[in-house]
Amino acid sequence: MAVVAICAIGTALMAASDEPTTSMPTGDLPGWKQTFAQDFNTPAGLGEIARVYGEDIRGYSGFLDTSGNGTYTPDSVLTVSAGKLDYFLHTAGGEPRVASTVPFGYKGQTYGRFSIRFRSDPLPGYKIAFMLWPSSGNWNEGEIDWPEGGLNGQMFPASAIKGSYDDGAMTFDPPTHAYSPTDSSDWHVATTEWTPGKVKWFWDGVLVGETTVASGVPATNFRWTLQAETEIGEGATVPNPRTAGHLQIDWAVQYAYTPTG
Repeated sequence: MAVVAICAIGTALMAASDEPTTSMPTGDLPGWKQTFAQDFNTPAGLGEIARVYGEDIRGYSGFLDTSGNGTYTPDSVLTVSAGKLDYFLHTAGGEPRVASTVPFGYKGQTYGRFSIRFRSDPLPGYKIAFMLWPSSGNWNEGEIDWPEGGLNGQMFPASAIKGSYDDGAMTFDPPTHAYSPTDSSDWHVATTEWTPGKVKWFWDGVLVGETTVASGVPATNFRWTLQAETEIGEGATVPNPRTAGHLQIDWAVQYAYTPTG
């Protein structure tokens, strides 16, 4: 198993060639009104995220992640430096330490465009699920995931069909995964466009996939949640305790759907 060298906690040490080169978009787009934008320009050390950026960015704490192997401990994971939100994913006290942030609040919105610029170190055993989740907490309203995948491979999108909850599971659309053309080891922009009856997913502006069941597309308020956790599913492995490194977010922007036609 590959092992990533541990950097100083909360500090992303990157070569100059790895620095972000794409500025955060500002202003409206045709059919979209920008409602929130976060460029992470104010530094925050370990344990300071809630004070500097608010409790929503800090996210939930003290709970096990989806696999049950990781623990959400934002105060030992999240920092902001050099204009980037940094997740320092590592093991401490025998437990993988992970975090989940809600950049623009729990109230959410119905439909929208969600765009994020991010990168990660190769971190086998860890994954991300950047998702739109029902503000009500009712999974049967659906779920929209992009990007999702292990932090040592390509990303995939998916949308849970609203009303399909059965025996603890949802049916997803499309039924087979499309994948990003590259992994997340370099900077990339992932964008979700959610409109009535359709969800589209883009990687650096190129369409990766879209939903096929119009009646299954969610249609209630969803909140944007940027979740880093340990791997789940068939073949998942618990992170090696020596595996540690950084998931970084350069910026995140959110738009409301404002059709012009």
